[in-house]
Amino acid sequence: MEKTELTPKQIVAELNKYIVGQSEAKKSVSIALRNRWRRKRLSEDMQDEIIPKNILLIGPTGVGKTEIARRLAKLVGAPFIKVEATKYTEVGYVGRDVEQMIRDLVANAIRMIQEQESQRYEEKAEEEANKRILQVFWPKKSIKEKVKNPMDVFFSSDDDDETPEEPKQLEEPKSDRRQKMFEDICAHKLDDREIEVEVAEQNQGFQGILTGNSTEELTNNFQEMLGSIMPKKKKKKKMTVAKARDIFKEEELEKCLDMDIIVDKAIEATEESGIVFIDEFDKIAEKGHSNGPDVSREGVQRDILPIVEGATVNTKYGPVKTDHILFIAAGAFHVSKPSDLIPELQGRFPIRVELQSLTVDDFRRILTEPNQSLVKQYKALLETDDVTLEFTDDGINAIAEYAYRVNLETENIGARRLHTILEKILEDVAYEAPDIDEKHIVVNKEFVSGKLNDVVQNVDLSHYIL
Repeated sequence: MEKTELTPKQIVAELNKYIVGQSEAKKSVSIALRNRWRRKRLSEDMQDEIIPKNILLIGPTGVGKTEIARRLAKLVGAPFIKVEATKYTEVGYVGRDVEQMIRDLVANAIRMIQEQESQRYEEKAEEEANKRILQVFWPKKSIKEKVKNPMDVFFSSDDDDETPEEPKQLEEPKSDRRQKMFEDICAHKLDDREIEVEVAEQNQGFQGILTGNSTEELTNNFQEMLGSIMPKKKKKKKMTVAKARDIFKEEELEKCLDMDIIVDKAIEATEESGIVFIDEFDKIAEKGHSNGPDVSREGVQRDILPIVEGATVNTKYGPVKTDHILFIAAGAFHVSKPSDLIPELQGRFPIRVELQSLTVDDFRRILTEPNQSLVKQYKALLETDDVTLEFTDDGINAIAEYAYRVNLETENIGARRLHTILEKILEDVAYEAPDIDEKHIVVNKEFVSGKLNDVVQNVDLSHYIL
């Protein structure tokens, strides 16, 4: 079954491998994702009418809001970007405009499609790279190229550009000894040998001509334009065969990839399956402020509104329609409420899901259940120093109880508290690991209490350390 054809229950089952609890939020995002699949099976007229039902996730920090959105995008291979609402400003103020999130999403989609396309040509590119390495070891005689006038860079005809470089040099090896060397190169037997190769240098003379967020797009475009006009200098460098293969492989992949096709696919993927996760959404919803940085908050909402409703954003790769991009907004909403948002924007986030604060049992499950859980991570890290960590059940219970207690007594930062507590508990072990004789460490209740009791008892101290 393709990733895009997953049923809501299968999506939730996949999310459960990485995120503990929050079943309501998982259910909502799985339905939103399945609706995309359903929409693509309708007539074109009906497809245009059906807009995505954007989601507003409400809950304290560290309960899984961002992770749900990130895992969802990874699960279906969709272009994804996470942005903070607080870094955008109303038009007319100094700062980033909200359309930048769509430009960044397209850039992510292009990287994603490039990786997918590169995998198709991986074998071909490696074979060509190996032929070029063979040419360095055992050069073939070839007719010398006509010496070009430097001004031909600017005044050459299209026909000249299409003249293939080194037409005879990359032929299949003929002699037995040459064939044997080619097979050794392909089998990575000569990877440690050092060779001298010609590599193209990056043009770096135009960095920093323009600065500031308002000119970011112009700066990038200007540098790309100059980079394409100026010929790439080649420089001889000594390196291992393995390193040379990587460089040659990249160059060969560039020849295989058609950027026009990649851009078209990326724009289509962005428009049809892009996901934008807007964090800190509650920070632009506060009412009753008129001074300082709060002055443009309602303006940011009004700027976000047309993009969420459906607009055409101009990017350097072409116009991108936002009508069918899924927007997932998230915020703690401690001070403000969703009803503090302007009514038009409230209506564009019809699905509201409240995520629950984490309980002791949730902390216990987070420590052990997910793929690559925290306990597994710390075990693997210390195994590199031949230290075996053994977490007992009462030790894990103690860590979970301390995390819950500190979250209650200080600021509630959700599951991130576990990172802080585990670092504190294992600080001495991690420091002494390479030198200690006792290579088996048992993390039980007594071990945890010994490391944490004094800090947790002193509330003032726990504010700073945990």
